[in-house]
Amino acid sequence: MDRIDAMKIFIAALDEGSLAGAGRRLGRSPAAVSRAIAFLEAHVGAELLHRTTRSLRLSEVGEGYAAACRRVLADLEEADLAAAGEAAAPRGLLTLTAPVPSGEAALRPVLDAFLDDYPAVSARLHLLDRPVNLIEEGIDVALRIAHLPDSTLIALKLGEVRRVVVAAPAYLAARGIPVLPADLAAHRIIALAGSGEEAWSFPATPGAGTSRAIAITPRLMVNSVRAAVASAVAGHGVARVFSYHVADEIRAGRLTLLLAGFTPPPLPVHLITPDGRLPVPKVRAFIDFAVPRLKSWFADRATESATPQPMPGSRTGPDMPPTGRVR
Repeated sequence: MDRIDAMKIFIAALDEGSLAGAGRRLGRSPAAVSRAIAFLEAHVGAELLHRTTRSLRLSEVGEGYAAACRRVLADLEEADLAAAGEAAAPRGLLTLTAPVPSGEAALRPVLDAFLDDYPAVSARLHLLDRPVNLIEEGIDVALRIAHLPDSTLIALKLGEVRRVVVAAPAYLAARGIPVLPADLAAHRIIALAGSGEEAWSFPATPGAGTSRAIAITPRLMVNSVRAAVASAVAGHGVARVFSYHVADEIRAGRLTLLLAGFTPPPLPVHLITPDGRLPVPKVRAFIDFAVPRLKSWFADRATESATPQPMPGSRTGPDMPPTGRVR
């Protein structure tokens, strides 16, 4: 059996999550897929996959072998494209990843439009709230909201976002407007489960030294940004999310920006791709298509703000910091 062909079947099985899925994707019978996996395991002399009736799981040897297979197949694709020259049209499977909220709201609509314009390209979008190794997991393009470490990855900046604190006007009318981060102790906190946050950090006021961390005791914890925003809009507490999550709600007056004078520095947003993948036509075409659209999307959601107004019965004072703009 051809080893390269067997590698393609092996990687397809991993991507599809089953041998049957790999067979459907590649037009192979289940028996042919099983033979290809068995051939590779015999070749390396070790089990690559732990197989059950419901799932596939890489063995310890399989993890390293899968990463090597992806590199080999990517190198072969690049060699084919180099030989084909500039006439090669965008085609094949484009694999992307993004955090769940930004992937759903920003990247997915752009990807839909791209696929409409490039019928020879198909796509797989992994929405994951965990770090992803682009090379080992065979990712062509990723959306990242973070400061990027030095690496060989190609990064194209799309904009910036900030973490902002928000609440509904009706909630503030009943419970008062927090003036300082410490005032959050008197408020109902809506927090994101699994974020690892036991405290919310805020920059220090001028002359006050280091930043401060405010311990939070959530009244509600949810594992979805969309649910946290909906609960805040319904008046059930104070939430802290990225600015793009709530720009529309702030613009419409459904949420009010709080503690704007204590907003942390912005985080950059990038599209990244492994070095060597950018010349691949499907990747180059997507980058050219997506970057201006995503820049516009994030810019539109980074310039809205709302000035908290005194509510009946609210706590305000002359030392209340001015409301800034969500950038």
